[in-house]
Amino acid sequence: MKKIAVFASGNGSNAENIINYMRATGAEAEVAVIVTNRKDAGVIGRANRLNVPVEVMSRQEINDSSRMLDVIDNYGIDAIVLAGFLLMVPGFLIERFPDKILNIHPSLLPKFGGRGMYGHHVHEAVAAAGENMSGITVHFVSEECDGGRIVFQASVGIEPTDTPADIETKVRHLEQEHFPRVVVETLVKATEKV
Repeated sequence: MKKIAVFASGNGSNAENIINYMRATGAEAEVAVIVTNRKDAGVIGRANRLNVPVEVMSRQEINDSSRMLDVIDNYGIDAIVLAGFLLMVPGFLIERFPDKILNIHPSLLPKFGGRGMYGHHVHEAVAAAGENMSGITVHFVSEECDGGRIVFQASVGIEPTDTPADIETKVRHLEQEHFPRVVVETLVKATEKV
């Protein structure tokens, strides 16, 4: 059984979806811990309801290699998933888990990626640019923000009348539909190669 850590900063809908998917499909993986940098993050309540341990860590603690790796080792983590995690992953984690840290981005990278491009900021930029398509990108994490190798993309059409909120709703459906499956297929397969 592969042990996954999910890093999340927000309400945790993707984290919950991943946990439920793994349990429902009998995947050879489980979310062993949720790591969040916000003590008021909605993901904490979701994790508690699902009986998944939570570690609330400050930015400083996450960037402290001995503190962060202690948490990783205590839970026997094989891979990491970023699900709405708004901090850069420290280099020592990327070194420790090459091609074993996945992130989801709410646009079709390389468009609308990089620093400051998350959540509603992305959807506002997509609408402002008059794009006729958006979607999700699941990619490995590298030292470059949103620059890691792309694993999976799914797209959805955008109408000229769509607001940023409409775009967010369409993209959220893609996240719910695809992200858990891509996580399991990519990370379970990747960790089996070790």
